[in-house]
Amino acid sequence: QVQLVESGGGSVQAGGSLRLSCAASGRPFTRYALGWFRQGPGKERQFVAAISSGASRTAVVDSVKGRFNISRDSAKNTVYLQLNSLKPEDTAVYYCAADFTIARVSSTPSYWGQGTQVTVSS
Repeated sequence: QVQLVESGGGSVQAGGSLRLSCAASGRPFTRYALGWFRQGPGKERQFVAAISSGASRTAVVDSVKGRFNISRDSAKNTVYLQLNSLKPEDTAVYYCAADFTIARVSSTPSYWGQGTQVTVSS
């Protein structure tokens, strides 16, 4: 079992930046691949980015490539999602997720955080 707690959401204007954090507790952090999903108003939850347990591999959805970056800090048991050049269509609740492989965390992760709201105004 792993517990995930997101933070760092907020309201920004288009073109701005935010850094989301997800603190993990429970089983050893380094065993898990970690990811981020988002769910916009009236939309289904979608995959955004993932990073492997050893941080050697990352995956990012095409719609945010070049703008969003995922990283992890094993010393702090934390995964980050850096959001740059934000657009109004990035407005969503962002969820942290965990599972044992990058393939699983990118599709049907076993563990979820509670979400953090990101609102981008034009």
